[in-house]
Amino acid sequence: MTRYGVLSLPSSNRVYSGAAVELTRAELEIFGDAVLGGRIGEVATATIGGARYITFEAAGGLSEQDAALLGNLSGAYAIFEFVGELLNPVPVTRLDRFDDDLLTIQKYPGKTNEQFTKLLLNVTLLASDGAGELLTRRFRVLDPLCGRGTTLNQAMMYGFDAAGLDRDSKDFEAYQTFLSTWLKRKRIKHRVLESGPIRRERKVVGRRLRVELAASKEAHKAGDVQSVDVVNADTTRVGEFFRPETIDVVVADAPYGVQHGSRTAENGLARDPLALLTAAAPGWARVLRPGGALGISWNTNVARREAAAECLAAAGLTVLDTGPWRALSHRVDQAIVRDVLVAHKPT
Repeated sequence: MTRYGVLSLPSSNRVYSGAAVELTRAELEIFGDAVLGGRIGEVATATIGGARYITFEAAGGLSEQDAALLGNLSGAYAIFEFVGELLNPVPVTRLDRFDDDLLTIQKYPGKTNEQFTKLLLNVTLLASDGAGELLTRRFRVLDPLCGRGTTLNQAMMYGFDAAGLDRDSKDFEAYQTFLSTWLKRKRIKHRVLESGPIRRERKVVGRRLRVELAASKEAHKAGDVQSVDVVNADTTRVGEFFRPETIDVVVADAPYGVQHGSRTAENGLARDPLALLTAAAPGWARVLRPGGALGISWNTNVARREAAAECLAAAGLTVLDTGPWRALSHRVDQAIVRDVLVAHKPT
């Protein structure tokens, strides 16, 4: 057994920083089971030289590919191998394709912490049948409650295709403005494929932004392009804009029911995310490919975990509800205790 330590990534959010070590510990265990052959063991936390670490043992040590996988841990700043009393840095190659300002530049009330967004995307990817292809496959990620695009930007950062849906026109316009400005300012090679209203039977049923982009000029020449596809419409209508079984993972941070609520076409504004899940989860499940996965986060103060799990099970998904999958709950503020629920679509 070889012993390692993950140096915890500093977080600008004080409350999240307090939970980040335990969350990364659970995330590490999920990585170990999903893509490292169960070779990760003795996962613990420790303070070394005044810094916080997640420590673990790896049977046979970490290969270059193992280190590349673990380099994407949401809370990892660096990975070290214990050599006696010394810490030897482990070289890691992350998936990141763009500068981190893609994730950090946007500041607005209610923005989901980008470190948590990465964790939510990671654990959902690891629950899918494609987890073993994390370093090589271009996944298609859908956030059906995308707001101003935090999840879409993380998917872009990973080199994936990003799709989103949100009924708030102001959020749609804000994200459209941000993405256009960012692409131009960073001189990213891109092409706008569609921008404007969606018309069917002479009626406007929504608005859409579709962009094709490449991480570099070389990637563009090689045809290595990503897509961003965002629709301004109600999430319960997801099947009108995205074909069945075309999405690899669905990731959603549900409204917390404190500063803002959730909307459904039938019931209007509500503070109960269960109403949203009941109405929308069947559509989300239909656009998922068999073997795909869905991950949601929500405020447990307004909806019990068991009730949320029942909504996903009723949509035909298999909820992962043991071990580290149950260790992702954490406090956001006095009114919000956020939990994560991940489910798999059977093949």
